[in-house]
Amino acid sequence: MDFRLTSEQEELREAARAFARAELPAIAAACERDNVPPSHELVRRYAEMGFLGINVPAELGGLGLGNLEALVVLEEFAKISSAVAFPIFESSVGPVRAIEHFGSDSLKRRIVPAVCKGEMVVAIGMSEPDAGSALTDLKTRGVVKGDRLVINGTKRWCSGGGHADAYLVYCRLSDDPGPRAIGAVLVEKGTPGFGFGPNEQLMGFRGVPSADLTFDDVEVPLDNIVVPAGGFKKLMETFDLERCGNATMALGQASGALEDVTDYVQERRQFGKPIVEFQAVQLKLAEMHMKVDAARLLIWRAAANAEDGLPSILDSSTAKCFANSIAREVAGDAVQLMGAYGYSKDFPMERRLRDSWGWGIAGGAIDIQKVNIAAAMLGRRFDQRR
Repeated sequence: MDFRLTSEQEELREAARAFARAELPAIAAACERDNVPPSHELVRRYAEMGFLGINVPAELGGLGLGNLEALVVLEEFAKISSAVAFPIFESSVGPVRAIEHFGSDSLKRRIVPAVCKGEMVVAIGMSEPDAGSALTDLKTRGVVKGDRLVINGTKRWCSGGGHADAYLVYCRLSDDPGPRAIGAVLVEKGTPGFGFGPNEQLMGFRGVPSADLTFDDVEVPLDNIVVPAGGFKKLMETFDLERCGNATMALGQASGALEDVTDYVQERRQFGKPIVEFQAVQLKLAEMHMKVDAARLLIWRAAANAEDGLPSILDSSTAKCFANSIAREVAGDAVQLMGAYGYSKDFPMERRLRDSWGWGIAGGAIDIQKVNIAAAMLGRRFDQRR
């Protein structure tokens, strides 16, 4: 068992780090200030440099590398900000991977290469006003009428809502109860009857648009059905990979905070010496390092253990739960060490703290991951309705 990256993986990480550090801080600041996502031009540049679809097969336009490589690159972008990292996230661990794994050949060849070229962004529509953690309570419904699927319903908290070009929408596709009716269908922006609510004003995640999705007799071809009714388990299998991406986005807030505060405490002087000379600061740095290192190793383990490219629910939930938790702690400690500079909007540290809280909510809250972990440990399912 070797915990070191290969020379090729190190080169990829350094390329991502060099680009992100040199090119993205000013863009991240603008995304934060104006609450707008990275431009389509920047996303296409990501594609030209090979940062989109890193773990997507080459025949579908990706680099054909593994999940570990994709997550290594994602962390370097996430260290700068959630907003500039989000296109990497969506192309490597987002809903496009469900299309790749389960969509028809015609659908995957139309959508996946476009994402890898930076020509299309695909977001996910899961949660609803009355179905968040209780996802199987969702009510959005698709009914087959001839050669079309007609969709009605509402989705909430869609990251990328209104900005993305297409959406993988979880909905009921039969009259069966609970998860047996749930599948997923691709709906493209501009389809008649498909609309968006206003952009949500959130505590963090500025530059990552979030809006309701509304479906009023929206018609799509049957070929747009990615997973038919009864495929809820398949959808959750691909979502295990997205959990690893969420964990890495949280990790990026923590590891970026640690890198920046390490520089700060060596430069900031008080009482005639750099504050790193004080033992209390040294102890805090060590604690932050241990948390970041442990989170990264849990994420890498989930990626390395993945069968058929999809991590297990135990590994992915463990990684997400821990990374979400320590990101809040590490970013908070970094704000404290930097004092007023950490609390000021003129510096990125306070943004990292706000975004860290968001990643522990998005994609399944921290306590839901703990339920997943316990269920996987015991080999059983806990019915929260009883």
